[in-house]
Amino acid sequence: MIWHMLDVQQQIIQSLAAASRVLITSHVRPDGDAIGCCAAMAMALRARGVASETLLLSALPEKYAFALTENGLVHHIVTGSWSHIPPAARFDTLLVLDTGTWSQLPGLRQYLGDWGGRRIVIDHHLTQDQLADLSLIDSSAAAAGEIVADLIERWEIPLEPAIAEALYLAVASDTGWFAFGNTRPATLHLAARLLQAGADAARLYRAIYQSERASRLVLMKHALESLQMLAEGRLAVMSLGPWDFRTAGADMTDTENLINVPLQVGTVLVSMFVVEPPESSSIRVSLRSKGTVDVARFAQRFGGGGHAQAAGLKLEGTLASVRDAVVQAMLEELGPRG
Repeated sequence: MIWHMLDVQQQIIQSLAAASRVLITSHVRPDGDAIGCCAAMAMALRARGVASETLLLSALPEKYAFALTENGLVHHIVTGSWSHIPPAARFDTLLVLDTGTWSQLPGLRQYLGDWGGRRIVIDHHLTQDQLADLSLIDSSAAAAGEIVADLIERWEIPLEPAIAEALYLAVASDTGWFAFGNTRPATLHLAARLLQAGADAARLYRAIYQSERASRLVLMKHALESLQMLAEGRLAVMSLGPWDFRTAGADMTDTENLINVPLQVGTVLVSMFVVEPPESSSIRVSLRSKGTVDVARFAQRFGGGGHAQAAGLKLEGTLASVRDAVVQAMLEELGPRG
Protein backbone atom coordinates (compact mmCIF):
# COMPACT_ATOMS: atom_id res chain seq x y z
CA MET A 1 0.00 0.00 0.00
CA ILE A 2 1.46 3.34 -1.03
CA TRP A 3 2.19 6.03 1.55
CA HIS A 4 -0.76 8.14 0.47
CA MET A 5 -3.13 5.25 1.15
CA LEU A 6 -1.53 4.61 4.53
CA ASP A 7 -2.08 8.25 5.40
CA VAL A 8 -5.75 8.09 4.37
CA GLN A 9 -6.10 4.86 6.31
CA GLN A 10 -4.86 6.56 9.46
CA GLN A 11 -7.16 9.54 8.90
CA ILE A 12 -10.13 7.19 8.61
CA ILE A 13 -9.18 5.41 11.82
CA GLN A 14 -8.92 8.71 13.66
CA SER A 15 -12.23 9.91 12.23
CA LEU A 16 -14.07 6.71 13.15
CA ALA A 17 -12.52 6.63 16.63
CA ALA A 18 -13.84 10.14 17.26
CA ALA A 19 -17.35 9.39 15.95
CA SER A 20 -20.39 9.16 18.20
CA ARG A 21 -22.60 7.07 15.91
CA VAL A 22 -21.72 5.74 12.46
CA LEU A 23 -24.16 4.90 9.67
CA ILE A 24 -22.70 2.05 7.65
CA THR A 25 -24.06 1.29 4.19
CA SER A 26 -23.17 -0.36 0.89
CA HIS A 27 -24.50 -0.76 -2.63
CA VAL A 28 -28.04 -1.75 -3.52
CA ARG A 29 -28.58 -5.53 -3.88
CA PRO A 30 -25.77 -6.27 -1.41
CA ASP A 31 -23.58 -9.30 -2.03
CA GLY A 32 -21.29 -11.21 0.30
CA ASP A 33 -18.52 -8.63 0.08
CA ALA A 34 -20.91 -5.81 0.97
CA ILE A 35 -22.59 -7.64 3.87
CA GLY A 36 -19.32 -9.07 5.17
CA CYS A 37 -17.66 -5.66 5.17
CA CYS A 38 -20.64 -4.01 6.90
CA ALA A 39 -20.67 -6.68 9.59
CA ALA A 40 -16.90 -6.62 10.11
CA MET A 41 -16.78 -2.83 10.41
CA ALA A 42 -19.78 -2.74 12.76
CA MET A 43 -18.07 -5.24 15.05
CA ALA A 44 -14.75 -3.42 14.80
CA LEU A 45 -16.43 -0.16 15.79
CA ARG A 46 -18.17 -1.93 18.67
CA ALA A 47 -14.79 -3.20 19.85
CA ARG A 48 -13.63 0.41 20.03
CA GLY A 49 -16.78 1.58 21.81
CA VAL A 50 -18.24 3.39 18.79
CA ALA A 51 -21.96 2.88 18.11
CA SER A 52 -23.04 2.05 14.58
CA GLU A 53 -26.09 1.00 12.58
CA THR A 54 -26.15 -0.57 9.12
CA LEU A 55 -28.45 0.67 6.36
CA LEU A 56 -29.32 -1.75 3.55
CA LEU A 57 -30.78 -0.08 0.47
CA SER A 58 -32.61 -3.22 -0.69
CA ALA A 59 -33.53 -6.67 0.60
CA LEU A 60 -31.02 -8.60 2.69
CA PRO A 61 -30.29 -11.92 0.94
CA GLU A 62 -31.20 -14.76 3.29
CA LYS A 63 -27.90 -16.56 2.79
CA TYR A 64 -25.93 -13.55 4.11
CA ALA A 65 -28.29 -12.49 6.90
CA PHE A 66 -26.44 -14.45 9.58
CA ALA A 67 -23.48 -12.07 9.41
CA LEU A 68 -25.67 -9.32 10.87
CA THR A 69 -28.28 -11.23 12.87
CA GLU A 70 -26.01 -13.69 14.67
CA ASN A 71 -23.75 -10.88 15.84
CA GLY A 72 -26.53 -8.66 17.19
CA LEU A 73 -25.83 -5.83 14.77
CA VAL A 74 -28.48 -3.15 14.37
CA HIS A 75 -29.58 -2.84 10.76
CA HIS A 76 -32.34 -1.16 8.78
CA ILE A 77 -33.66 -2.21 5.37
CA VAL A 78 -35.19 0.19 2.87
CA THR A 79 -38.32 -1.52 1.56
CA GLY A 80 -39.54 1.18 -0.80
CA SER A 81 -40.24 3.71 1.92
CA TRP A 82 -37.69 5.52 4.04
CA SER A 83 -40.23 6.44 6.74
CA HIS A 84 -38.96 3.79 9.16
CA ILE A 85 -35.29 4.71 8.69
CA PRO A 86 -33.77 6.82 11.53
CA PRO A 87 -33.06 10.41 10.44
CA ALA A 88 -29.59 11.23 9.19
CA ALA A 89 -29.18 13.67 12.09
CA ARG A 90 -28.91 10.62 14.37
CA PHE A 91 -25.44 9.97 12.93
CA ASP A 92 -22.29 12.06 12.73
CA THR A 93 -20.40 9.81 10.30
CA LEU A 94 -21.33 7.94 7.13
CA LEU A 95 -19.25 4.92 6.12
CA VAL A 96 -19.88 3.62 2.58
CA LEU A 97 -18.38 0.23 1.78
CA ASP A 98 -17.82 -1.62 -1.52
CA THR A 99 -19.02 1.22 -3.73
CA GLY A 100 -18.24 4.85 -4.39
CA THR A 101 -20.97 5.91 -6.80
CA TRP A 102 -24.35 7.51 -6.18
CA SER A 103 -25.96 5.27 -8.81
CA GLN A 104 -25.29 2.29 -6.54
CA LEU A 105 -26.80 4.13 -3.56
CA PRO A 106 -30.36 4.93 -4.70
CA GLY A 107 -32.18 7.33 -2.41
CA LEU A 108 -29.20 7.97 -0.14
CA ARG A 109 -28.39 11.43 -1.48
CA GLN A 110 -31.97 12.56 -0.90
CA TYR A 111 -32.01 10.94 2.55
CA LEU A 112 -28.86 12.83 3.57
CA GLY A 113 -30.11 16.17 2.25
CA ASP A 114 -27.99 18.93 3.79
CA TRP A 115 -26.57 16.60 6.46
CA GLY A 116 -23.13 17.87 7.40
CA GLY A 117 -21.41 14.84 8.93
CA ARG A 118 -18.16 13.18 7.87
CA ARG A 119 -18.40 10.92 4.81
CA ILE A 120 -16.00 8.02 4.28
CA VAL A 121 -15.73 5.58 1.36
CA ILE A 122 -13.80 2.30 1.37
CA ASP A 123 -13.93 0.54 -1.99
CA HIS A 124 -12.09 -1.50 -4.62
CA HIS A 125 -13.94 -0.40 -7.74
CA LEU A 126 -12.38 1.84 -10.38
CA THR A 127 -15.49 3.93 -10.98
CA GLN A 128 -15.93 6.61 -8.28
CA ASP A 129 -17.98 9.75 -7.65
CA GLN A 130 -16.86 12.57 -5.39
CA LEU A 131 -19.17 11.68 -2.52
CA ALA A 132 -16.78 11.45 0.45
CA ASP A 133 -14.45 13.56 2.58
CA LEU A 134 -12.11 10.57 2.92
CA SER A 135 -11.81 7.84 0.30
CA LEU A 136 -9.70 4.71 0.63
CA ILE A 137 -9.72 3.10 -2.83
CA ASP A 138 -7.56 0.15 -3.85
CA SER A 139 -8.63 -1.22 -7.24
CA SER A 140 -6.00 -3.96 -7.01
CA ALA A 141 -7.80 -5.54 -4.04
CA ALA A 142 -9.81 -8.66 -4.84
CA ALA A 143 -12.61 -7.50 -2.55
CA ALA A 144 -13.46 -4.56 -0.34
CA GLY A 145 -13.01 -7.08 2.46
CA GLU A 146 -9.26 -7.01 1.87
CA ILE A 147 -9.15 -3.25 2.44
CA VAL A 148 -11.38 -3.47 5.51
CA ALA A 149 -9.19 -6.23 6.93
CA ASP A 150 -6.10 -4.04 6.49
CA LEU A 151 -7.88 -1.17 8.23
CA ILE A 152 -8.92 -3.33 11.18
CA GLU A 153 -5.37 -4.67 11.49
CA ARG A 154 -3.93 -1.15 11.37
CA TRP A 155 -6.42 -0.11 14.08
CA GLU A 156 -5.06 -2.98 16.21
CA ILE A 157 -8.51 -4.43 16.79
CA PRO A 158 -8.36 -8.09 17.90
CA LEU A 159 -9.39 -10.42 15.10
CA GLU A 160 -12.19 -12.21 16.93
CA PRO A 161 -13.74 -15.26 15.20
CA ALA A 162 -16.93 -13.35 14.31
CA ILE A 163 -14.95 -10.55 12.62
CA ALA A 164 -12.73 -13.08 10.88
CA GLU A 165 -15.77 -14.93 9.56
CA ALA A 166 -17.39 -11.74 8.24
CA LEU A 167 -14.18 -10.84 6.42
CA TYR A 168 -13.86 -14.38 5.04
CA LEU A 169 -17.44 -14.12 3.75
CA ALA A 170 -16.51 -10.86 2.01
CA VAL A 171 -13.34 -12.11 0.36
CA ALA A 172 -14.45 -15.65 -0.49
CA SER A 173 -17.73 -14.57 -2.09
CA ASP A 174 -16.14 -11.85 -4.24
CA THR A 175 -13.47 -14.23 -5.56
CA GLY A 176 -15.79 -17.15 -6.32
CA TRP A 177 -14.27 -19.06 -3.44
CA PHE A 178 -10.80 -17.98 -4.63
CA ALA A 179 -11.33 -19.23 -8.19
CA PHE A 180 -11.76 -15.90 -10.02
CA GLY A 181 -8.90 -14.06 -11.69
CA ASN A 182 -8.98 -11.31 -9.05
CA THR A 183 -7.54 -13.72 -6.46
CA ARG A 184 -3.95 -12.73 -5.68
CA PRO A 185 -1.31 -14.02 -3.23
CA ALA A 186 -2.33 -11.39 -0.67
CA THR A 187 -5.90 -12.69 -0.86
CA LEU A 188 -4.85 -16.21 0.05
CA HIS A 189 -2.54 -14.98 2.81
CA LEU A 190 -5.47 -13.06 4.29
CA ALA A 191 -7.75 -16.10 3.99
CA ALA A 192 -5.20 -18.17 5.92
CA ARG A 193 -5.03 -15.57 8.71
CA LEU A 194 -8.82 -15.47 8.92
CA LEU A 195 -9.01 -19.26 9.19
CA GLN A 196 -6.40 -19.18 11.94
CA ALA A 197 -8.50 -16.56 13.72
CA GLY A 198 -11.53 -18.84 13.75
CA ALA A 199 -13.45 -18.40 10.48
CA ASP A 200 -15.42 -21.56 9.66
CA ALA A 201 -14.90 -22.03 5.93
CA ALA A 202 -17.14 -25.09 5.66
CA ARG A 203 -20.06 -23.31 7.33
CA LEU A 204 -19.61 -20.29 5.07
CA TYR A 205 -19.49 -22.44 1.94
CA ARG A 206 -22.76 -24.10 2.92
CA ALA A 207 -24.32 -20.69 3.58
CA ILE A 208 -23.20 -19.21 0.25
CA TYR A 209 -23.50 -22.12 -2.16
CA GLN A 210 -25.72 -24.77 -0.56
CA SER A 211 -28.56 -22.78 1.01
CA GLU A 212 -30.36 -21.40 -2.03
CA ARG A 213 -34.14 -21.24 -2.38
CA ALA A 214 -35.80 -23.47 -4.96
CA SER A 215 -37.02 -20.31 -6.70
CA ARG A 216 -33.44 -19.55 -7.69
CA LEU A 217 -33.19 -22.78 -9.69
CA VAL A 218 -36.44 -21.98 -11.48
CA LEU A 219 -35.17 -18.50 -12.27
CA MET A 220 -31.89 -19.97 -13.52
CA LYS A 221 -33.92 -22.20 -15.86
CA HIS A 222 -35.66 -19.12 -17.27
CA ALA A 223 -32.32 -17.33 -17.72
CA LEU A 224 -30.74 -20.28 -19.51
CA GLU A 225 -33.78 -20.61 -21.79
CA SER A 226 -33.13 -17.02 -22.92
CA LEU A 227 -29.44 -17.71 -23.63
CA GLN A 228 -28.08 -16.56 -26.98
CA MET A 229 -24.55 -17.28 -28.19
CA LEU A 230 -23.38 -14.51 -30.51
CA ALA A 231 -20.18 -13.42 -32.24
CA GLU A 232 -19.22 -17.01 -33.02
CA GLY A 233 -19.72 -18.00 -29.40
CA ARG A 234 -17.63 -15.19 -27.92
CA LEU A 235 -20.64 -13.33 -26.43
CA ALA A 236 -23.28 -15.00 -24.25
CA VAL A 237 -26.46 -13.03 -23.55
CA MET A 238 -29.25 -13.87 -21.10
CA SER A 239 -32.25 -11.82 -20.03
CA LEU A 240 -35.05 -11.87 -17.47
CA GLY A 241 -38.22 -9.80 -17.21
CA PRO A 242 -40.90 -9.30 -14.55
CA TRP A 243 -42.87 -12.31 -15.84
CA ASP A 244 -39.88 -14.58 -15.17
CA PHE A 245 -39.62 -13.41 -11.58
CA ARG A 246 -43.35 -13.83 -10.96
CA THR A 247 -43.44 -17.30 -12.49
CA ALA A 248 -40.43 -18.45 -10.49
CA GLY A 249 -41.58 -16.81 -7.25
CA ALA A 250 -38.16 -15.16 -7.19
CA ASP A 251 -36.70 -11.72 -6.59
CA MET A 252 -33.50 -9.88 -7.51
CA THR A 253 -31.48 -11.60 -4.78
CA ASP A 254 -31.94 -14.84 -6.75
CA THR A 255 -30.03 -13.45 -9.74
CA GLU A 256 -26.68 -13.27 -7.95
CA ASN A 257 -23.89 -15.04 -9.86
CA LEU A 258 -26.20 -16.34 -12.62
CA ILE A 259 -24.18 -14.23 -15.03
CA ASN A 260 -21.15 -16.44 -14.42
CA VAL A 261 -22.81 -19.62 -15.71
CA PRO A 262 -22.17 -18.96 -19.45
CA LEU A 263 -18.49 -18.35 -18.71
CA GLN A 264 -18.19 -22.12 -18.34
CA VAL A 265 -18.26 -22.29 -22.15
CA GLY A 266 -14.74 -22.21 -23.53
CA THR A 267 -15.41 -19.84 -26.42
CA VAL A 268 -17.24 -17.22 -24.32
CA LEU A 269 -15.20 -14.07 -23.71
CA VAL A 270 -18.04 -11.91 -22.36
CA SER A 271 -21.23 -12.81 -20.52
CA MET A 272 -24.07 -10.26 -20.55
CA PHE A 273 -27.15 -10.44 -18.30
CA VAL A 274 -30.01 -8.01 -19.05
CA VAL A 275 -32.66 -7.79 -16.32
CA GLU A 276 -35.85 -5.81 -15.86
CA PRO A 277 -36.50 -6.08 -12.11
CA PRO A 278 -40.13 -6.47 -11.01
CA GLU A 279 -39.94 -3.36 -8.84
CA SER A 280 -38.06 -1.01 -11.17
CA SER A 281 -38.55 0.67 -14.54
CA SER A 282 -34.79 0.74 -15.19
CA ILE A 283 -33.10 -2.07 -17.10
CA ARG A 284 -29.96 -3.45 -15.47
CA VAL A 285 -27.13 -4.90 -17.54
CA SER A 286 -24.39 -6.94 -15.87
CA LEU A 287 -21.17 -7.81 -17.66
CA ARG A 288 -18.46 -10.37 -16.99
CA SER A 289 -15.26 -10.95 -18.94
CA LYS A 290 -12.51 -13.53 -18.92
CA GLY A 291 -10.02 -10.70 -19.32
CA THR A 292 -9.79 -10.06 -23.05
CA VAL A 293 -12.45 -7.32 -22.94
CA ASP A 294 -12.41 -4.48 -20.40
CA VAL A 295 -16.09 -4.44 -19.49
CA ALA A 296 -15.68 -1.53 -17.06
CA ARG A 297 -14.48 0.71 -19.88
CA PHE A 298 -17.33 -0.59 -22.03
CA ALA A 299 -19.92 0.06 -19.29
CA GLN A 300 -18.68 3.63 -18.87
CA ARG A 301 -19.95 4.39 -22.38
CA PHE A 302 -23.45 3.91 -20.95
CA GLY A 303 -22.84 5.66 -17.62
CA GLY A 304 -21.93 2.47 -15.76
CA GLY A 305 -18.67 1.13 -14.39
CA GLY A 306 -16.99 -1.48 -12.23
CA HIS A 307 -13.94 -3.69 -12.75
CA ALA A 308 -12.21 -4.72 -15.94
CA GLN A 309 -13.70 -8.21 -15.62
CA ALA A 310 -16.95 -7.38 -13.79
CA ALA A 311 -19.08 -4.31 -14.47
CA GLY A 312 -22.62 -3.10 -14.89
CA LEU A 313 -24.86 -0.32 -16.12
CA LYS A 314 -28.48 0.82 -15.88
CA LEU A 315 -30.60 2.28 -18.68
CA GLU A 316 -34.13 3.47 -19.24
CA GLY A 317 -36.21 1.79 -21.94
CA THR A 318 -37.77 -1.56 -22.65
CA LEU A 319 -36.01 -4.83 -21.97
CA ALA A 320 -35.80 -5.53 -25.70
CA SER A 321 -34.55 -2.07 -26.70
CA VAL A 322 -31.85 -1.95 -24.04
CA ARG A 323 -30.74 -5.48 -24.79
CA ASP A 324 -30.50 -4.75 -28.52
CA ALA A 325 -28.55 -1.53 -28.01
CA VAL A 326 -26.01 -2.94 -25.58
CA VAL A 327 -25.60 -6.19 -27.50
CA GLN A 328 -24.95 -4.27 -30.72
CA ALA A 329 -22.34 -2.12 -28.98
CA MET A 330 -20.63 -5.21 -27.57
CA LEU A 331 -20.61 -6.92 -30.96
CA GLU A 332 -18.85 -3.84 -32.35
CA GLU A 333 -16.44 -3.96 -29.40
CA LEU A 334 -15.62 -7.60 -30.05
CA GLY A 335 -15.28 -7.08 -33.80
CA PRO A 336 -14.67 -9.92 -36.24
CA ARG A 337 -12.79 -12.96 -34.97
CA GLY A 338 -9.11 -12.30 -35.49
